[in-house]
Amino acid sequence: MNIEIISGSPRKNSLSHRVAIFLHKYMSERTEHNINIIDVRDWAFPLLQQEVFTSVERAPEELKPLAKRMFEANAFIMVSPEYNGSYTPALKNLFDHFPKQMHKTFGIVTASPGIMGGMRATQQMQLLINALFGIGSPHMLVTPTVDKKFDVDGNLIDPSFQKNIDVFVGEFLWLAEALAPELQPIV
Repeated sequence: MNIEIISGSPRKNSLSHRVAIFLHKYMSERTEHNINIIDVRDWAFPLLQQEVFTSVERAPEELKPLAKRMFEANAFIMVSPEYNGSYTPALKNLFDHFPKQMHKTFGIVTASPGIMGGMRATQQMQLLINALFGIGSPHMLVTPTVDKKFDVDGNLIDPSFQKNIDVFVGEFLWLAEALAPELQPIV
């Protein structure tokens, strides 16, 4: 199964990217699935004023590698800070270019240096998943005081947060594997 973690913050020193790095390492070590990170900072997206990309062939040449990953993904984990009560415009712009992710599993992860952890962004992300025709995992990873939970290299520095991670990843993988049983690794 191909799982893409979308690191949705365009900021140079993104705190939420720490969580994306951690999840990439954590899930790669514990599953046979192909886990990758799509960092919105790595792709120069125009504002959506052109045709959306409905296939790899219809994407501009410079975005074909990204289009291939988006279309081949079986599931996504969206990682975003909270921007004015919502997720980042960069995350929205990415999915606006690759709409209708039919029947794919989505996980929601938010992070903030504040005590709410991006809780309001989770509500908006659920609406986005519905609009994409995706299926959202009901267990979210809301990460308050992210700078005290993960270091700059994406290492967990607050062991009391481990159970939250375990529940989120376990439930996300259960749903993703249930929706794509033909893609489960043979054990």
